[in-house]
Amino acid sequence: MGVWALLDVCLLAAGVVTIAMSVVWRSPNILLNMVISDAYLNSGLVLGIALVVTFLISIVAIVQRNRVTIGLVFLNWTLILDALGIVIIGTFIWFMTLRERDNFHQVFSKQTPAQRIAIQDKLKCCGYFNSSDLVEIGGNFCVDANFVNNVNNATQNFCVTPITAFADITLMDVFTTIYAFMAVITSLFLASLCVINKRLEDERFKKIDEKRGGRAFV
Repeated sequence: MGVWALLDVCLLAAGVVTIAMSVVWRSPNILLNMVISDAYLNSGLVLGIALVVTFLISIVAIVQRNRVTIGLVFLNWTLILDALGIVIIGTFIWFMTLRERDNFHQVFSKQTPAQRIAIQDKLKCCGYFNSSDLVEIGGNFCVDANFVNNVNNATQNFCVTPITAFADITLMDVFTTIYAFMAVITSLFLASLCVINKRLEDERFKKIDEKRGGRAFV
């Protein structure tokens, strides 16, 4: 029960952290908002809520009498659904990292001109793949066409490298953390099976003792 309780607290912590990050990362941050889309944030929020709800189900399940194990059985089915959600969300984010240069070219193209200018100013770059690819003239860095051509020809200072470098670190941290939740889910699932088995065993010996007139079986 001590191990089960520790894992249950870890489940709650995973849910709270996921909800918190899904809310905090909605704050204005030009690069983070481009890499972590609303779809990712909404998926994370749903997953976090699901984990917290599972924790509440676990509390109701564990306080039942020994002979009532249906709550723990239901908990394990809920954990299976949580695991399925973790695999889907984690894999979806991981898939985005396989072709980051092309994937974020599409993301960069969907930004408004003002957003692209802000990104260019922040990363000190002009254009995505080259000086004519999605370049925006203006802002504090790419001030005019001559500067854009000169700075890119001299330094190869295009936006693809810093964008994908930031995206790679961020997305890898995200999907690695999500996959790590599987350890908690799987361990709690196994611990719940152990608790169910122990409670059924205790109940069986209790009935044997009752048949023996209250004398202990062992």
